[in-house]
Amino acid sequence: MTTSSDDPDAADAAAGGSSTDGGDDTPRGSRRAVAVVIGVVFLDLLGFGVVIPILPFYVRSFGVSDVFIGLTAASYSLAQFLAAPTLGRISDERGRRPVIAFSVAMAGVAWLVFGFATEIGAVAGTAAAVATLLISRTLAGAAGGNISAAQAYIADVTPRERRAGALGLVGAAFSLGFVFGPALGGVAASDQVVSAADALLPAFVPTTRFTLPSFTAAALSFLAFGAALIVLKEPERTRSTGARSSSLVEQFRTALADDALRPLVASYFVTSVAFAGIQVMFIPFAADYYGYDATAAAVFLTYIGVLGTINQGVLVGKLERYLGAIKLAVVGGTALAASLAFLPFTPEIGALLPLPGDPGDGLLSGPLLTGPTVALFAVGALLSFGNGSLNVSLSTLVSDRASDETQGAAFGVTQGAGSLGRTVGPPVAASAYVLAYWSPFVAGAVLLVPVVYVLARGRTLGGSDAAGAK
Repeated sequence: MTTSSDDPDAADAAAGGSSTDGGDDTPRGSRRAVAVVIGVVFLDLLGFGVVIPILPFYVRSFGVSDVFIGLTAASYSLAQFLAAPTLGRISDERGRRPVIAFSVAMAGVAWLVFGFATEIGAVAGTAAAVATLLISRTLAGAAGGNISAAQAYIADVTPRERRAGALGLVGAAFSLGFVFGPALGGVAASDQVVSAADALLPAFVPTTRFTLPSFTAAALSFLAFGAALIVLKEPERTRSTGARSSSLVEQFRTALADDALRPLVASYFVTSVAFAGIQVMFIPFAADYYGYDATAAAVFLTYIGVLGTINQGVLVGKLERYLGAIKLAVVGGTALAASLAFLPFTPEIGALLPLPGDPGDGLLSGPLLTGPTVALFAVGALLSFGNGSLNVSLSTLVSDRASDETQGAAFGVTQGAGSLGRTVGPPVAASAYVLAYWSPFVAGAVLLVPVVYVLARGRTLGGSDAAGAK
């Protein structure tokens, strides 16, 4: 094992700056590094969010079954599952910066190809077009495995007592991507923008409501690539040069053999199965039971994204320092389970409120303050808090339980488990929704019960819940 300076204060002092600023005991250099990597992650996730509003309609444009919507979503998560542990391990050995830079460039290529599916279909047929969607989404998913390297980067440059807040900023970047990404995608897919682009761009550039959001996503990923190359610096840290895990299976076997990491890996998987199914099936539920169109659904998703940004960027870090990671994870898991259980019944719950009961023809065309709409937004706020608290707390626990030289590998395995859950969840939830609309939501709540139980036992996670005990 070769060792470089793993003291952020010493690294910042060596750079000629003061190690602290004001009353904050986090080094100035560390805060700058966190800000840069969060900026790169945000640009990458913004590109991902741009594609969300058009994806179901893009798949349907080829006249295939809605099953392919679920398969396209699952292909991203499956590739992320396979790639995250490998990218995390490589970042431990070769560096965080090259992994992050290469992966966001790969995402740009994937979204570029994604935008040409219609043109490929016109030449080679529907099967080739759908295959293009699946392949490009798979490539983008593999690139999305870079979140393990980004989390490890933040762990490298942030003191342990400040990691919950810093890791919460990764969640905030996710939320901001989902706030601005879908909105940007909706603008890019609008008739006015498509018409203007058609008049301005060369004839060989296809301009449709599907291609422009895809090309916008590609441009944002390439912008993140440029930022990673020019601005992002490799952190000073301890690097592992010992024996490397030879396979993904071996990495998971090692993590599952670790008493401290095993319950966290399982929790990531189960939580992701529960939540991913709801992410996929919410829009059909909102359309079927609230009359929401794509624009109305985007407004709700933006609302959830704004709350997620506040929760994970501000609230969660403060609560973690007060409660500790384990207690906050229990609170978050309980809140998430309750919100999932209530969500499918918000029309009935809202009907009991002293407000108009008919949501109208959609969020933007019907009355805003209906009983069911108020119930939906209230449950959405609980869902956002629960999801943010649980995910940030789990990330903090992973960081606390892993050694300094294996942060990337540990995050890679747990993020891989989450990606596997997001592969399993959507197709299972879609099938359950066909049988009973409420079943995927209630099943997700039930799945979270053992997660909360394991977290509530606390000490079985290995070590003590140091944060919050100080």
